[in-house]
Amino acid sequence: MIDILVGGDICPINRNLPLFQAGDASGIFHDLLEYFQRADISLVNLECPLIEVESPIEKCGPVLGVSSDCVKGIKAAGIDIVNLANNHILDHSAEGLGNTMRVCEASGIRTFGAGKDINAAREIVVVEVKGKRIGFLGMAEHEFSISTVGCWGANPLDLIDYVRNLRERKNDYDYLIVLVHGGKEYYPYPTPRLMETCRFLVEMGADAVICQHSHCPVCFETYKGSHIVYGQGNLIFDRYPVPTDTWYKGFLVKLTISGEKDSTLAIIPYIQSDSQAGARRMNSEEEMEFLKAIEKRSNEILVKDFVQERWLEYCRLERNYYLSAVLMPNRVLSRLNRKGSIIKFFYKRKFFFRMRAFIECETHREVISTILNDEINLTPKSRE
Repeated sequence: MIDILVGGDICPINRNLPLFQAGDASGIFHDLLEYFQRADISLVNLECPLIEVESPIEKCGPVLGVSSDCVKGIKAAGIDIVNLANNHILDHSAEGLGNTMRVCEASGIRTFGAGKDINAAREIVVVEVKGKRIGFLGMAEHEFSISTVGCWGANPLDLIDYVRNLRERKNDYDYLIVLVHGGKEYYPYPTPRLMETCRFLVEMGADAVICQHSHCPVCFETYKGSHIVYGQGNLIFDRYPVPTDTWYKGFLVKLTISGEKDSTLAIIPYIQSDSQAGARRMNSEEEMEFLKAIEKRSNEILVKDFVQERWLEYCRLERNYYLSAVLMPNRVLSRLNRKGSIIKFFYKRKFFFRMRAFIECETHREVISTILNDEINLTPKSRE
């Protein structure tokens, strides 16, 4: 029997920062600490680089980074491996990512999911435990952190490369765990695309697929004998103000492997960074309510058309926000367009047909992406 513990997003800021700097594992994980220490392998997603000096990149959204000595908290907790395939790992440029990898290596913590170039980022890290070779692969959706040829960054969620990668390495491991940093933040269900993607990852050879990045607990399923978790929630992330009360809640994933490929999945709910720093088990009443909600969502996603219909409802609610973000040139107009009146006046139905063609058609999208990268000087050459 092999126990593997997977934790979600760790970003040791605000009240949690001094605990990590001091290596105070008990203050960070409270009664969850024993799960990390008892596991044969434990891993988390490190949602920010460990840095010596600030070297922020130009991007939209928050730029995250904490001091290198925060590795003390990760080490003290008994965490063996960290995933770096996420949308913040390049927030302090190649130097920040490079420093993160050096600091982790010096502390005896292995990393995967990012590297000095695309070949290093896509590497499947293999750990042998009790005679079984466990493989770990990290992939992230395309944002500001993605590696390209000759450039530092995270391994992109590229299904063609994924299939090729597994074909090249299939004899190197016995059990493969894939971490996917993707999905819609604060949305408690998988998107239709994410669900289809995760199932494809299983069909091509993954034994467990665990999604992170959701910042809220989502749900899970067993698909073709393998496990898919669509979002764990934050593990350690102290933020003010929080977008939703689900920011405080999440669950650890415990995979128990027996036999050649057989494994079971258990979840361990917790509360993090609410009235106090760190993460700790829910009380029995909170845990029962939490598990019922997870079970409900996990059953709902198996109902025909549920995922698609729920996603359409959500997107209709988000319509004005997204159209304003794309079509309004500044914040003033975005605020004036809260009810969609400006877009309704200036943009006619035919415009949306053209916009859909540019976004959905792979070649049109490739053209637009190349133009935008060139426009804001994010081409691979300028990143070096």
